[in-house]
Amino acid sequence: MENFDSEISSLDEETTYLVNSSSGKPSECSFEEDIQDTRSELRFERSTETPAEKEKWNQIKAAIGNDNTTLKTWKNLAISKFGLVADDLRYTVWPLLLEVDPSKNEIIPSLEELSSHPEYQQVVLDVNRSLKRFPPGIPYGQRVALQDQLTVLILRVIIKYPHLRYYQGYHDVAITFLLVVGEAVAFRIMEKLSTENLRECMEPTMEKTDYRLNYIYALLYNIDKDLHNFMDSASVGTMFALPWYLTWFGHSLNQYKDVVRLYDYFLATPPLMPLYVATALVVWRRNEIFAEGCDMASIHCLLSQIPDNLDFESILMNAMKHYEDYPPEKLEKLVKKRVDRETAERKKNEQRVRNNLRRNTSLWLRINNRIPAWLVFGRRGGLGLVFATATVLIGYLYYMKYGGDGRLPFLRLKDSRNSGD
Repeated sequence: MENFDSEISSLDEETTYLVNSSSGKPSECSFEEDIQDTRSELRFERSTETPAEKEKWNQIKAAIGNDNTTLKTWKNLAISKFGLVADDLRYTVWPLLLEVDPSKNEIIPSLEELSSHPEYQQVVLDVNRSLKRFPPGIPYGQRVALQDQLTVLILRVIIKYPHLRYYQGYHDVAITFLLVVGEAVAFRIMEKLSTENLRECMEPTMEKTDYRLNYIYALLYNIDKDLHNFMDSASVGTMFALPWYLTWFGHSLNQYKDVVRLYDYFLATPPLMPLYVATALVVWRRNEIFAEGCDMASIHCLLSQIPDNLDFESILMNAMKHYEDYPPEKLEKLVKKRVDRETAERKKNEQRVRNNLRRNTSLWLRINNRIPAWLVFGRRGGLGLVFATATVLIGYLYYMKYGGDGRLPFLRLKDSRNSGD
C-alpha cells in the first residue's frame, strides 16, 4: 500500500474541495461555508488521456442526454472496456444502474445521534483506519468531515435494517460511493446493495460467505484443473479471497482507478460476479503461483498482494466468459462436494483431538490411582504432590547431567574409551 500515496501524489488535483447537493443536512464539522452533501473533487486519477477513452466518455455523455437510454445500455457501457471512464459520469450513471432515486430527500442524523449504537465504536475504528482511501493531500477539515459522513452513512444503513450486521470491510465499499456520489446518494446505493448484493455478507455468521468462496475452486476445476489441483494440494484454501469478496477489491487494490473500474463492472453484473473476477485473477497469475512451489503460506502471501500492473480489462473479459460458460447453478454440485469434504475432514480432525485428550486423561487417571495417598492434594497433604514432583524433577535433572555416578558426561565418555568399551 506504500506505493498508493507516492503514485497519486504526482497527479493533478482540482482546486475546489466539495460540491453542494440539493439534499441532506450540513455535516457536524464546520467549514467556512455550509456543506449539504459532500462529493470529493480531489481526483485520484489523471484526466482522460487516450483517444479511445475520450470516445467512450463522449458516448456515455450522449447516452446521459438521451431520454430513451435504457438500463441495458447503461450496463453495457459499464461493462465494456474503460467502464464509465470518469467520476463525473459515475456520479450520474451509478444511481441509474441500481435504479435508485438520486433526488430523494431525507434528513441525515448527526454523528452524536448515532453514537449510542452498539456498532458505533467498531465503525469509528475501521473508518479511522481507512485514511489511504481518501484523496491525497486532502485538507484536515475536509478529511474529518468525510470520516464523519462515512460513519453516519454506515450506521444509517444498519439502523434502518436491524437484521443486517456490520462487517469489517463494509466501510471500504461505502467510502467508494461516498467519494464519488456524495452522502445522500451513497446512502441509497448502500441500502440497495446491503439488501441485495451484500446481504449474505451481513448475516450474523460468515457461514454463507465461506460457502460462496468455494465457487472459486469449483470454477478453477472447470477452467484450469492443473492449477486447481496444485492449490488444493497446497491447502491454500479461500481466505486470500475473503477481502476481495467482502470489499469488491476496494481494500486490496492500490490504485483508485482500478477500484472504481471494478465497481462499474460489479454494479452492472450479477451479485456473484466478484467471485468470477477473483477466479480470473488467480488464473491470470498461474505462472507466479506455480513458481512459488506447493507451499500454502507462500501462495497465500502471493495472492494476498495484487500487483498494480494487472490488465484488468482482460481479466474482466475472462470473468464474463467464465460466468457465461459456468453460471452459479452449474457449479453448485462441485461446491457442495468440496464443502462436504472439508466438513468431514474437520470433524475427523476434531475427533482425533478429542481422542488424544481422552487418552491423555485416561493415562493421568491410571498414574493418579497408583500415587500414594500422602502425595495427593487434600486437606492434610496439600503440599505433598508439589514436594514429590519437585523431588523427582531435581533427581531426574541431576541424573541427566551427571549420569548417576557423580561424574560429568565427558569424564564418563573418556573412561569408556580407555576401557575399550
